[in-house]
Amino acid sequence: MMRPLLHLAAGLLLAAPAPSQDLHRRPDDPIPAQLETVYERGLAYLAKNQNDDGAWNDRMGGEPGVVALAVVAFLAHGEDPNHGPYRDVIRKGLSYLLSRQRESNGYIGSSMYNHGFATLALAEAYGAVDDPKIAPALKKAVELILSAQERNPSGAWRYTPDSRDADTTVSGCQLVALLGARNAGIPVPDEAISKGLAYMARCRSGDGGYGYTSAGGSKPTLTAIGVTCLALAKEKDGKGFANSVEYLRQNLNYRDRNYPYYFEYYMSQALFHADEAAWNEWNPKNLRYLSTIQRPDGSWPGNKGESFNTAGALLSLALNYRFLPIYEK
Repeated sequence: MMRPLLHLAAGLLLAAPAPSQDLHRRPDDPIPAQLETVYERGLAYLAKNQNDDGAWNDRMGGEPGVVALAVVAFLAHGEDPNHGPYRDVIRKGLSYLLSRQRESNGYIGSSMYNHGFATLALAEAYGAVDDPKIAPALKKAVELILSAQERNPSGAWRYTPDSRDADTTVSGCQLVALLGARNAGIPVPDEAISKGLAYMARCRSGDGGYGYTSAGGSKPTLTAIGVTCLALAKEKDGKGFANSVEYLRQNLNYRDRNYPYYFEYYMSQALFHADEAAWNEWNPKNLRYLSTIQRPDGSWPGNKGESFNTAGALLSLALNYRFLPIYEK
């Protein structure tokens, strides 16, 4: 379905960002004690096993996309990146991402998976982290995504900035990054979002399921990506969106054997933004499942590496906290 996640595998003219401390938990949404325990153990694992350069030593821990997701997992828990106990972890991770950005074109890492998730991390850190390097790096990263789209005949994205074909996993990753950057105040043309969503729509079948490079072979993981993109873009009207949400409702018990944490990462976001009742059914089940398989050291098992597994699992639970703009309704 996807190229192995070794390549990973998912609002300057700088507008003044909103202070991160304005984002609070909702008073009517208590955090279950079990959730806090599971999340804290996961963060502690990531913090303990981070290298001095900001990456991790496991199978995919050196991929910028994995480092990016780990950084977002800390920010999504409301960790203070300037003075909190995980300050150094967050800053080392961001420094690693900045060090992997090419000065010539703003490309981060060796694949658009890496670049997309790294861009999202910079967008979520912008305004929350006191680091003047983040704003120009984020702007250049966004420009790279936009220029890659302009060169692509499908108006979408695939593995490299010069790819001539496209798929829904890479394209969804770039769309979420662009929407996160737009939330942070970086100018993103509406046309870029529209063109990306149009490609995604061409990969949607009549029953609402999304395929990889066409409307055939739909899968819940791909559909969760499509629904997340539409929901974040505030494009929830229309039969296509409704059909896709219903497709996910029919697959609430689905588990992706090949990319479990990638699926949970997107499934949680899709349901949270698209269908409150479905998310309320999914969320406690997901928490029970993840708490059952979490290892004693706080990590999660799987063949993609503990840092990716753990970051993906945590981010599938992070909607409960709603600290980040991307995780607000």
